[in-house]
Amino acid sequence: MSNHTKTPIHYTAILTLPTVYRVCGCCGALRPRYKRLVDNIFPEDPEDGLVKANMEKLTFYALSAPEKLDRIGAYLSERLSRDVARHRYGYVCIAMEALDQLLMACHCQSINLFVESFLKMVRKLLESDKPSLQILGTNSMFYSFFVKFANIEEDTPSYHRSYDFFVSRFSEMCHSSYEDPDIRTKIRMAGIKGLQGVVRKTVNDELQANIWDPQHMDKIVPSLLFNLQSGERTESRSPSPLQASEKEKESPVDLTERCFRELLGRAAYGNIKNAVTPVLMHLDNHSLWEGKTFAVRCFKIIMYSIQSQHSHLVIQQLLGHLDANSKNSATVRAGIVEVLLEAAAIAASGSVGPTVLEVFNTLLRQLRLSVDYELTGSYDGSTNIGTKIIKAHEERQLQEAVIRTIGCSFANTLPTYQRSEVMLFIMGKIPVPGVHPALPSTGFQTTNMLTALPSSFIEPLLSFSLTEDPEVRLLVLQILLSLIDRHDNTPKFSNIRYVCVYISVLKLKVDKCSRQDNLFMKKHGQQLYRHIYLGCKEESSGRQHYETLFALLGLLSVELANEEVVVDLIRLALALQDLALSTDEAMPVFNRCAVHALAAAYLNLICQLTTVPAFCQHIHEVIEVRQKESPYLLPEDVFIDNPKLPSSLEKVEGDVLFLQSKITEVLGGSGYNTERLATPYIPQYTDEDRLSKRKSIGETISLQVEVESRNSPEKEEVKTKTEEITFETLKNAIVDSVGMEEQERERRRQVVEKFQKAPFEEIAAHCGARATLLQSKLNQIFEITIRPPPSPSGTISSGYGQSQSRSVPIYEMKFPDLCVY
Repeated sequence: MSNHTKTPIHYTAILTLPTVYRVCGCCGALRPRYKRLVDNIFPEDPEDGLVKANMEKLTFYALSAPEKLDRIGAYLSERLSRDVARHRYGYVCIAMEALDQLLMACHCQSINLFVESFLKMVRKLLESDKPSLQILGTNSMFYSFFVKFANIEEDTPSYHRSYDFFVSRFSEMCHSSYEDPDIRTKIRMAGIKGLQGVVRKTVNDELQANIWDPQHMDKIVPSLLFNLQSGERTESRSPSPLQASEKEKESPVDLTERCFRELLGRAAYGNIKNAVTPVLMHLDNHSLWEGKTFAVRCFKIIMYSIQSQHSHLVIQQLLGHLDANSKNSATVRAGIVEVLLEAAAIAASGSVGPTVLEVFNTLLRQLRLSVDYELTGSYDGSTNIGTKIIKAHEERQLQEAVIRTIGCSFANTLPTYQRSEVMLFIMGKIPVPGVHPALPSTGFQTTNMLTALPSSFIEPLLSFSLTEDPEVRLLVLQILLSLIDRHDNTPKFSNIRYVCVYISVLKLKVDKCSRQDNLFMKKHGQQLYRHIYLGCKEESSGRQHYETLFALLGLLSVELANEEVVVDLIRLALALQDLALSTDEAMPVFNRCAVHALAAAYLNLICQLTTVPAFCQHIHEVIEVRQKESPYLLPEDVFIDNPKLPSSLEKVEGDVLFLQSKITEVLGGSGYNTERLATPYIPQYTDEDRLSKRKSIGETISLQVEVESRNSPEKEEVKTKTEEITFETLKNAIVDSVGMEEQERERRRQVVEKFQKAPFEEIAAHCGARATLLQSKLNQIFEITIRPPPSPSGTISSGYGQSQSRSVPIYEMKFPDLCVY
């Protein structure tokens, strides 16, 4: 009785409690077993950690009764939420450890519901303001969930499961600005690991959310780039040996780069755009194109990480972005072009894509726009006060970057047959002359010059070599050098002053001329000789022009020369000497001396290549005489900064000249064609030379219109009777010459204006009339030249008493019996 009086039972208080608490409080054994097992894993003191023996019991129970797994997860989630609210973080860690062990041990069909409880608990931790809880939730999710289930396809889709919150939260953690730098680094690394886990889980699982959607990529990619960029700023401040631990942990930059590469490596064909677009936008928003370094690094990671067959998609996106920024500053456009340069160098051969010409079209369009911006001084062509003014030197840097990209990257990735097509395409889109950066070595090498440089390309290229703009002529000569040089001999001809000694020091690479090279020179040799000759006549040619012409002659001699070509080149050199001696040509003193020096240098080169002793003796004797009497006729005194030239060059004769008769005699004894050597070289002027003599490339269209107008039926001239030439006729011709030129210019202007302003129907009718006239002429020719044979029956008489053959169809002809079987 005494015991009962010490501990009285207050039944009234018990009855006032809810039913659930009355049952569980009084009868603990009546609680569900899974709850009792869960409660038993928590110690009285959280510092003691998880009760391992009870955890093993809980794990065994979950494996034995998998249908209870979802309830275990829900109850653990409930306890964790309560402990988080009460700031009992020790029990929170124990709950997460228990969840991790259950998740790693169990795998059954009902795992989906348990996963939902797990994700709910992780979400609760990520929503906390405590960095330790955020890091705990991320690590638990990464190592327990993502690592195990990343490569396991779930049996049933979880349509209600969403990773939007985790993508947003992990991205936010990547941008953490926590005050303590160590904790800030841990939070950012946790965010990067979280994004990596989400990508691994969802990237290839069709039953999960599409992680490649722009709403996700616009968060994931900028977060990774932010950490890459932050790492670049801290790399220079490396820790001291005392601060660095022996086992140095992975830095956020390394983890970010690995995660970024993994993301890009999993991108399929249709996902490349969604992955690259956020990169472009991030570089735009943070003005990172101008620095170039970070932008180049980003796209190097992209190009090396994606599948090689997708490289052209990245290049096309860069080209499109370049067009979109066509009115942005030159530094931004130059940065995009530099990235293009690096990306194209990494791309595999042929990965530029099917639209090769579109690539060059975009780059050339940017080059043209840059030249226009530089000339006008603004982006919209106006000079208003409110217009954004550009900087000329920045535009020039952009132009050089575009040319390097075209020549060094894209052109090098193309096969030989496409290079000539692209160069021809570029020829038709050359911008206004005036800005011609130095050409880099393009590495254009081919074994068949005939196919690599077809007529459709070399003819328009040579036509540009006769323009009045000296920079354009020099550019064309440099292009020819880069195309013809297949053994890197051009640098050895760069200094013409030292070639007049002995060429053995040059160590030239000379190969035997192939059959294709012979055909090429037979087809295009005379064109090349003529343009070299005409190029030497140009009054605006300077020292660099003559040095480049000498290099061109030297390359022809070592790359494409056979016996016939050697003879023609010697004739050309002697013709240049005659050109410098001619009094008909109004050439300045410098140009005459330069042509003499060029001829001397080349004859010295070719005589040593032919190795004919008598030929070499004659050339060296003339050079020695010039050194004593006329040093201004040699390269040493002409091609220098301050050339030593006479005031006039009237009498150049005697032993200072190379004699064609003497050269013909000595070479004839060695088997060369003396008849051809004795024939002076006279260039044949063509309509192409006349049409090419223009002030700028922009006049090409007007000249084409002029040619068409002269061939039009409206301007067809009627043959007139022969006039008697008298003194008055000559006088009138001289007086009217100026007026005729004015009329010719006015007529050309009217023709150009007509084609610019006339309606399309009128131009079509004009062209149709030309086609009709041509067809009628062809019909007349066919009627005259192509007739069926006359009938054996004889002839018929014409209206003028003459007999003519009557055309009879073959099926009506009568053949002898011997011819029929």
